[in-house]
Amino acid sequence: MVNALGAEDSSVRLQAALAVGSNPDPGLLETLVERCAVEPDFFVRDMLSWALTRLSSEITLPRIRRELESERTQARSQALHTLSKIGDRSAWAWITRDMLRDADDEVARTAWRVAVALVPEDEEKDLADELARQLGRGDREVQLSLSRALVDLGDVIEPVLERASANPCPAVAAHAHATVLLLRDPDSGFDAAVFEAKRAVTLGPERAAAATAAAVAASGIAVAAEAAETAETIGTSEAAGTSEAAGTLEMAETAETAETADTAETAETTETAETAEMAEMAETAGSAGPAKAAGAPDC
Repeated sequence: MVNALGAEDSSVRLQAALAVGSNPDPGLLETLVERCAVEPDFFVRDMLSWALTRLSSEITLPRIRRELESERTQARSQALHTLSKIGDRSAWAWITRDMLRDADDEVARTAWRVAVALVPEDEEKDLADELARQLGRGDREVQLSLSRALVDLGDVIEPVLERASANPCPAVAAHAHATVLLLRDPDSGFDAAVFEAKRAVTLGPERAAAATAAAVAASGIAVAAEAAETAETIGTSEAAGTSEAAGTLEMAETAETAETADTAETAETTETAETAEMAEMAETAGSAGPAKAAGAPDC
């Protein structure tokens, strides 16, 4: 099993870590901790931490505590991650300011998350003050991790963020303001909160509010203008349709009149022709003698 945990194929290492966790063996504690420090695959590392949680905390916690002081950044980061998985609040005392301020972003991010998970209620304010010192640090992912950690502390962070929002450093002020927005509306998204925060820091709260109001007003005017244009278009179309309908009706009436006249003229011509034909037939019949009745026997 030790060889499988160090195999070249990551899928083999993953299956080995799963097997160790499914059948906990205290004899593999040291191997699991050592593999956490060097394992390159994220999913295998996570499975190794899970396997450690399956062992008795009485033997696991003291070994992980030693790993928190390792010179290897991954060893420290994964040890912190494993503590968050175990969730034993007695480990809170092991989370130092140096960890929360670690120069390695991954170690610091993990320390923030673990600290928030383990902190006693009466120490939340002190933790909020400490985490606020990191506002403005790092790239988007680092700042998002810190904002989430602060938001997880709840309302206790509001006074801290209010002070940080007035910080003369634009990056700190914007990050603090974005965290406030995220606290008030978690569904708004971090990127939208950062954008709004940077605008507020750049313009100032009053100018930013005025700009927002102007944008809303402009949007309302645009909507009204669009509605008026739509109504005008509909009115024009209806007028055109009415005119077209009137024209069509007039044409139909003209055609009907012409058709009636043609019909009358044709009927008159036909009637005249029939009269002439009948007269001619009568004249012929008069000279030829009485005609037989239709159906009369030939006798």
